[in-house]
Amino acid sequence: MGAPVRRKYVQQQTALALLAAAALSGCALGPDFKRPEVPAAAGNSYTATALPAQTASAAGVTGGAAQQFVAGQELPALWWQLFGSPALDELVRAALAGNPSMAAAEASLRQAQESYKAQAGSLNYPSVNGQLGVAREKQPASSGNGAGVFTLYNASVAVAYTPDVFGASRRTLEGAQAQIDYQRFQVEATYLALSANVVTTAIRSASLQAQLKATQEVQDALARQLAVIEKQFELGAIPRTTLLSQRNQLAQVRASVPPLEKALAQSRHQLSVLAGRLPGEGGLPEFTLESLTLPQQLPVSLPSALVRQRPDIRASEELLHAASAAIGVATAAQYPQLTLSGSYGSSAQSFGKLFDAQTTAWSLASNLTAPIFNGGALSAKKRAAEAAYDGAAAQYRATVLAAFQDVADSLRALDSDAAALKAQAEADALAAEALALATQQYKLGGISYLALLDAQRSYQQAHVALVQAQSARYADTAALFQALGGGWWNRNDGAAAASTVSAAPVYGSSGR
Repeated sequence: MGAPVRRKYVQQQTALALLAAAALSGCALGPDFKRPEVPAAAGNSYTATALPAQTASAAGVTGGAAQQFVAGQELPALWWQLFGSPALDELVRAALAGNPSMAAAEASLRQAQESYKAQAGSLNYPSVNGQLGVAREKQPASSGNGAGVFTLYNASVAVAYTPDVFGASRRTLEGAQAQIDYQRFQVEATYLALSANVVTTAIRSASLQAQLKATQEVQDALARQLAVIEKQFELGAIPRTTLLSQRNQLAQVRASVPPLEKALAQSRHQLSVLAGRLPGEGGLPEFTLESLTLPQQLPVSLPSALVRQRPDIRASEELLHAASAAIGVATAAQYPQLTLSGSYGSSAQSFGKLFDAQTTAWSLASNLTAPIFNGGALSAKKRAAEAAYDGAAAQYRATVLAAFQDVADSLRALDSDAAALKAQAEADALAAEALALATQQYKLGGISYLALLDAQRSYQQAHVALVQAQSARYADTAALFQALGGGWWNRNDGAAAASTVSAAPVYGSSGR
């Protein structure tokens, strides 16, 4: 058989092998992934008992407005702007731009994307390697080739390709794509957590400011009362025990100021760090409850939409997807693997004779490797992958349950804390009225000092509790927006990410 005939024969056989590999590569072993269904019990309500259409209101009190629950209304992407504070909006944007956790999450996403490209390049395409070498050799006289020293030049190109006959490569890339989507939702989860932390920390800072102000007001009132009592003591109108009791009451109130100042400073430090600054840099805005507007319209997503909106649920779903793909990889490993290879090169004793007809050499080969006995290792790896999938499925269900609990807790907190603020506002007003009356009666000698002291303590406790109840409503609102997913799907880049993921094929289920 002449060289041209042999070359044509080899080309025909290679083409047939490639066609056979392509025909076989249509199947992918293992289960096809299907997104988990929305919990059937979700219905149209997050809570066992229906919530009222709106919360209670406390007229004339900061943060006391009634809030309406609007089912099915979309949550804006920049949800923190609903609090009506330009300073808060600026600080959240600064945190999203400068916080290291956002940079780390985005870097992890880029890493996953590049890892996918690396795997796709090695699995989808043949590997082509070139080699060029030169060697100085001396053959022994016994070799029969004649003794002497000579130079040998080598040049060759080698090609190898492993057809994806049973879908191992496709399942590997499917798992790598799931890791990309997981990291994408991790970015969204970091975005949501960071913005929510800035808002809640700003609210806590405003609450501590208000508590400190309320405590200082009580302290000033007690100091004025102490000045009166000291004059009465100097005139011999009251015993020393009354003077000491008033001083003790004032000292206790003063002792509560440093812890509030410490907590306020720490909240400011936390805001600096969240914004990506050192605590000593300063330049942060001051937040007060009066500078924040309590949103009166509360968008509440339908329960059936929550699983597509919470980034932690979507991330957990992608881990489940990756675990499903890993079963396919482990299943394909139990089947034969076909490798096609070829090379073309030349070897000559002078560089100018490389690739002459007398010095060229080529080869075409196919190799089929099939597992025969491995001590049950491959079967065990498949069972391990199935167990990992079951674990990921359980973790997904736990994430969904926790998400629904977050929303239910936030809704109930909004309703309950609105009622609590209304009651606390009434208690504060009554305590202030009772203290004013007790002070007047004490001056006229109508009540004992102990009765006045009780009125002072009641007012102090009611006044600080009122501030805490006010801040709770702001914090509850932020918690609800976070629990609902933060509206990232309505953001331009977030919507693009969501559409990319949603456009991915939804695989039908099949047996393992």
